[in-house]
Amino acid sequence: MAYAEVVNAEVRDLFAAGADIVQLDEPWLQARPAQAARYAVKAINRALAGVQGTTALHLCFGYAAAVHHKPSAYDFLPELEQTVVQQVSIEAAQPRLDLSILTALPSKTIILGVLDLSTPEPETPEVVAQRIRAALRYVPPQRLVIAPDCGMKYLPRQVAYRKLRAMVLGTAIVREEVVS
Repeated sequence: MAYAEVVNAEVRDLFAAGADIVQLDEPWLQARPAQAARYAVKAINRALAGVQGTTALHLCFGYAAAVHHKPSAYDFLPELEQTVVQQVSIEAAQPRLDLSILTALPSKTIILGVLDLSTPEPETPEVVAQRIRAALRYVPPQRLVIAPDCGMKYLPRQVAYRKLRAMVLGTAIVREEVVS
């Protein structure tokens, strides 16, 4: 809880400096769900207590360059509904996440990872669109934000660019379908 106090001060400072959104990256919840069940919700809520601004929490499975085999489910995800964080960022592409779990977070905006960062092959816009459509079965479009699974630091710049371009084009395809 002492660490949560320090994070709270840092988050407040980031918003005071002009940040629009502050995201906490959290690898521990997924790696140690039994321990997380004891106090993670309380610690997250303390870290964000009294914060004015949009907050997000990224549940990390580990960088794709280092963690090649990921489970298809998060062991500690529904519990995040009880936190004050507004947005939950999940890796869905590489682990081929069962997206039905998103119904466990009815009040949260979902930042959906749609780019598999374990491969240098860029997705096509249609593959990205399919991943988005799959999420829309469980989350309304106004609560869905599209993103890469995780950080792209291990990808060559050109590969990252092509993947991001596919993400933008795939999102545009679905946006046109939703608006029409």
